[in-house]
Amino acid sequence: MRIILALDIIGGKCVRLTRGDFSTKKIYNEDPLEVALEIEDNGLSYLHLVDLDGARNKKVENLRILEKIAVRTKLKIDFGGGIRTSEDIASVFNAGAVQVTAGSIAVREPDTFTEWLDKFGNEKLILGADAIDGKISASGWLETSDKDLISFLSDYASKGVKYTVCTDISRDGMLSGPSTALYKEILESVKINLIASGGITTPDDVIALHETGCEGAIIGKAFYEGRLTLKQLGTLC
Repeated sequence: MRIILALDIIGGKCVRLTRGDFSTKKIYNEDPLEVALEIEDNGLSYLHLVDLDGARNKKVENLRILEKIAVRTKLKIDFGGGIRTSEDIASVFNAGAVQVTAGSIAVREPDTFTEWLDKFGNEKLILGADAIDGKISASGWLETSDKDLISFLSDYASKGVKYTVCTDISRDGMLSGPSTALYKEILESVKINLIASGGITTPDDVIALHETGCEGAIIGKAFYEGRLTLKQLGTLC
């Protein structure tokens, strides 16, 4: 299973939010590159880089940070936040990302997302599926739709989506454990490579997600708060 470190950006700094609430912003490092280098130095390979400014403002804002990390490290970066056009995706790939996560556009403009899937391929495009109480959210979790999570995933899997990052917003940043039962339900219903996100706090959480069948796990606050070390995570890859 892939162990993927989350690096969320606001104002050029590495931050974390709790349950997607921008008022809970906590700065962990003024220099995201420093965090990325630490991750690489500990033998980990994957980075989930989220442009929270972009998600809120509906346009990519932190491309330079992506470029800097891609040039200075060999991390395999997936990038999300603020992507609205094919040109945005192309610029993100040109800046060094190997995958793009897109969620809001898949909620609002499914035809556009499907066009991207055809154009860039299902190895490059990850479906962002952020949900609360089983309903899909968008715009950096500022908006909740009436779309059922499992139906949403099933529909896109039938259109060729291979990967999804699924975040249970109620667990995000809470350090209360992941929604393992939810992920099990998804994998019993949908044939898709599921990357779990939200609430992962202990090595046992990661092991449980692996046993459930998740393809990857995104670790955020537990790392930044010292609950899971990079050395521990390296042994779980």
